[in-house]
Order: sequence, then structure tokens, then C-alpha cells
Amino acid sequence: MQAVVLAGGLATRMRPLTSRLPKALLEVAGRPFVDWQLEKLALAGFSEVILCIAHLGAMLKDHVGDGARFGTSVRYSAEGPTLLGTAGALRAARHLLAPTFLVTYGDSYLPFDYAAPLRSLNLDGASDCDGVMSVFKNEGAWDPSNVITDGTWVLAYEKGTRNPAFDHIDYGAMALRKSVIDLVPDGIASGLDALQRDLAQRRRLRALVVHERFFEIGSPEGLATLDARLRKESYSP
Repeated sequence: MQAVVLAGGLATRMRPLTSRLPKALLEVAGRPFVDWQLEKLALAGFSEVILCIAHLGAMLKDHVGDGARFGTSVRYSAEGPTLLGTAGALRAARHLLAPTFLVTYGDSYLPFDYAAPLRSLNLDGASDCDGVMSVFKNEGAWDPSNVITDGTWVLAYEKGTRNPAFDHIDYGAMALRKSVIDLVPDGIASGLDALQRDLAQRRRLRALVVHERFFEIGSPEGLATLDARLRKESYSP
């Protein structure tokens, strides 16, 4: 199984820490965050990880190397000097993508089985969908909700909406078919939100409902919350 981690953002909310350090290398519970993430992906059965890098990406590459010490194989896709956005980064990495793959974010820590969306796409999705999005009934609690689901399908996706009908949120891990990435313009900055909205409108995006909240290090508050959780887990008797 292959996972793609989008780790090229500027992380402006975490400045000045990220002025000289990529967000994935921020310390969480005594270790760079990427260490926790790669080990969790390896434990879920991912034999290969593609790291999409940009801002200070050389530092991330030097730290992670080939990924062997984390239990997986890591390869890299560099966006270059112009940031391409989340979908654009996947388009730039197309030559490295497996026919089906999991995509997650370089600042997300998800307490669930990372392999579940990809397993659903490969085994259950057949030809009736092009992706499986993990979703959580957020109801605006942690971040603005952006998904309507019936428990089987993502019926609608809208980033930044305040419509209360959108009571679930993109959990941060989605399985996709490589063929979907051909819909993304090459070399042009674009976000995954447009792709997700299109797949939902065409009833091509299944939902995998998750029942435990997500964690992230994209904000000082989020980093502190995850730090406390991981320290508690690490030192529990």
C-alpha cells in the first residue's frame, strides 16, 4: 500500500517556528512530528510513502532519508519554487503514484486505521467510486465542518461553508484512484477541495465514518493538545 503525505506548505500559523524549520519537523512529545506519522503509517501496513515537499523540504528529506528506520520506504516529490497547492502537489507527483493510494496531510495525526479508506476503495468500492474520504461528525467543534454524508456517500463537500447541514468534516485521510489526478491541471496551483467537491457532486466519493476526533499541529493550540496526548500515551503504565 502507498500513502502520500502533503508536507510542502508554508505553515504561516506556526511562525516564527516554521520560518527556519518545516512544520513536519516541529517537536511533538520529544520527537519530530514526522517520526510519529511515518511510524503510524508503517504500523498500518504502508510499505511506501511519498512525501510531497516544498518549503524547507531539503531539511525534511535529510531527516527522514529512505524511511527504513521508520519501517517503510520513503520517496520524494518536490514542488519547486512555486507552491502548487494540495491537488497541484499530487499532480506533480503523478509519476510516482500507485493505481490507488492514500493521501493525508503533513500536519495531521489521526487515531484510526490509516489503511481503512484504501482497503474500502480496493475491496468494496469496485467501479462505483473514485475515492473514499474518512469523515468525522464534527458539528463545528474542532474546525468548520465541510461534509454532508448519509454514512455511505459524501453527498456534498464545501470548504468554508457555515451551512449547519454540513455536520461532518474531512478527517484528513482519503483514498484515491490515480486516474482522478489526471483531472488536475498540470503545473497550476490548485487545492484538493475542488476535486473533492466535484467527486461528491458526481456521487463518486464514498464516506468512511470515523468516531474519534482528529489531531493536528497546524496551530499552536493543536500542537499543544497532541503533545499532551502523545506524552500521556507514551508514559501510561
